Amino acid sequence: MSLKRGTHASTRAAKRAKKPRKPDPEPAEDPLFRASVIDVAPLPPRNKATLPKPRPRPVTRSHHHEHAEADELSDHAPLDRAPGEPLNFSRPGLQRQVLRQLRRGGSSIEDELDLHGLTVAAARPLLVAFLNACGRRGLRRVRIIHGKGMRSDSGEGVLKGMVASWLAQRNDVLAYHQARPADGGSGAVVVLLRAQQ
Repeated sequence: MSLKRGTHASTRAAKRAKKPRKPDPEPAEDPLFRASVIDVAPLPPRNKATLPKPRPRPVTRSHHHEHAEADELSDHAPLDRAPGEPLNFSRPGLQRQVLRQLRRGGSSIEDELDLHGLTVAAARPLLVAFLNACGRRGLRRVRIIHGKGMRSDSGEGVLKGMVASWLAQRNDVLAYHQARPADGGSGAVVVLLRAQQ
């Protein structure tokens, strides 16, 4: 029985497909509309005035545009710190609990930058670019590896002191502290960055 039903249905569909469809009758108002617009001329395809494109404004750039923000940092702003003393800095008003958490470091570190073995000139633009990128990504706790300076004459690396000075000059750095021994010890610093709004 089900075969017959299917056969009848397919036959009906085939008959419908064979019959030509009658065109829809034109609406009654169509001749009246055509008579009212008989003297209307169509618009040309392009009815726009051709205006000269404005020239782009020149952007003034420094000789080292990619290092422009790095140039704001001074290499001659040493921190008052005795040689061998752990790196430690915090902005006034920062809570003690926040500083305690920063000293713990560990798993709360979200990213790191390794400057170990670089010169001061090579390290500064990398540090600035890294901190700017961290700000854009909304990172709060990062580690910067500056090295221990074992090969320096003074027993403490030049880069270590420069990194400490540069970090203290940046407004987005709230605090930093020497890393735990497991995180690099005296060869690294854990930085707390200001939350971006």
